Amino acid sequence: MGSKILPQWASKPCAMGIDEAGRGPVLGPMVYGCLYCAQSYMKTLATLSFADSKTLKEEKREELFETLKTNDSIGWAVDVIDPRELSAKMLKKNKINLNEISHDSAMGLVDRVLKMGVLLTEVYIDTVGDAGKYEMKLSKNFPSIKFVVAKKADSLYPVVSGASIVAKVTRDRALREWVLDETAENMQRNFGSGYPGDPKTKDWLEDHKHHIFGFPTLVRFSWGTCNSYFKDIAQVLWESDNLDEDGGGGNNSNGKRQLKLSNVGFFTTSKRRSEEVESSGKGRCRFFQARKLEHLTTF
Repeated sequence: MGSKILPQWASKPCAMGIDEAGRGPVLGPMVYGCLYCAQSYMKTLATLSFADSKTLKEEKREELFETLKTNDSIGWAVDVIDPRELSAKMLKKNKINLNEISHDSAMGLVDRVLKMGVLLTEVYIDTVGDAGKYEMKLSKNFPSIKFVVAKKADSLYPVVSGASIVAKVTRDRALREWVLDETAENMQRNFGSGYPGDPKTKDWLEDHKHHIFGFPTLVRFSWGTCNSYFKDIAQVLWESDNLDEDGGGGNNSNGKRQLKLSNVGFFTTSKRRSEEVESSGKGRCRFFQARKLEHLTTF
């Protein structure tokens, strides 16, 4: 992103703003964007009409984004986090919550720009979670940079306002250009803003759920708002060998125990019980037992 050849101003002390777009919606990617420039350019930056992207109309955001892309005194970059990645991280065994994903994305942008050779000395960022703890985390990872973590940073600092425009326009374009891979009948793109409370979004989710395959990949199925759409979901029966000598209860006539997948990603058996089964190997499929394959927790 930005110029491939590092501009001369990048070797002088530089400031960066970081902001995100699409943290709350149930549809589409979350995008982190950054904008950076020489500290000596900050006063000029303040005159470029950048403002919190949420306060600007779409046409104005697009116009400002095109302006900053052609400005040789500004650099920018984005990190687009796919909805599938968000859901996978939030539902995996060792869950990664949205705040951690956000922190990692922001730090990834700082790291990327530093590795390009830009002399970052100050970074302004909108807080995610506790501002003090977030600032300590950032400073620990990048001790040479002064971090300013603040609520509403996108309306306080023009460099963050610019970053919010980069993030918001990138997300809007990603949604507009999203290719629906699924081939079900009656697929359409009238999904509204993507926020859970939007009536258009609610209707779209209702019309695009599948009682076996769930939602299209545009949807962050880890969002709690998705659960209400699957009251009539098909139950998945996962057969495993006997859990223990006495069968552990719940066995069917074939001597197999059935674990019910009652929701998207959640077994009705307790987490502790399923972990015990996994570690003991007693509930493992015969395919794995016959081949003496063991579950590894460390490498």
